[in-house]
Amino acid sequence: QVQLVESGGGLVQPGGSLRLSCAASGSIFSINAMGWYRQAPGKQRELVAVMPRIGSTHYADSVKGRFTISRDNAKNTVYLQMNSLKPEDTAVYYCNINSFIGHDYWGQGTQVTVSS
Repeated sequence: QVQLVESGGGLVQPGGSLRLSCAASGSIFSINAMGWYRQAPGKQRELVAVMPRIGSTHYADSVKGRFTISRDNAKNTVYLQMNSLKPEDTAVYYCNINSFIGHDYWGQGTQVTVSS
């Protein structure tokens, strides 16, 4: 059974930084893309950043230049460094991992609140 465990969320003031981590455990094969999504209250879940195993990293326009996604393939872990946080970044952040053989996994979500 595959589990994705997220950590690193919390409360931060505007302009601050947070680093999210998501570690996958269990039998997971042929990982392709690793990414982060977020969902704010009353809004649909949206893509924040995604890093395929091969190819270009993609960021939502709203986070370009402020957020950086990275991954450690040996540890099946994906990170999201978030700098210059804004109140509109407040949301539940979910990690997502999919494989070349069609499997799709989600984390349980971690709350990020940006407020003074």
